[in-house]
Amino acid sequence: MAAETLRDPTRPPSALYAPDGWTEIETGPMLQSVRVSQGRYTAVISGETVRVGSKFGDARVVRIRETEVVLKTGDSLQTLKLFPDVEKRPAAKNKRSKR
Repeated sequence: MAAETLRDPTRPPSALYAPDGWTEIETGPMLQSVRVSQGRYTAVISGETVRVGSKFGDARVVRIRETEVVLKTGDSLQTLKLFPDVEKRPAAKNKRSKR
């Protein structure tokens, strides 16, 4: 079974390592980190530090959790995940009988 490759959220944007003339496709805001200190949450989205109630571009930060940030633009909500390629699933039941 091959190991899955996960994106490192602490790694700087790949554009910093790209050769001259190389362009990267913009995929929108990216949640890079979440910090919890004394019960207060802050997050770094595409290099900008935000907190609940602050603005990020045209959006307002409405919620910050350990692994996600919710942005609101008009009537629409956008959830940014710290680990977008990781899907949470229930644990598999152990088929072995317990003695």
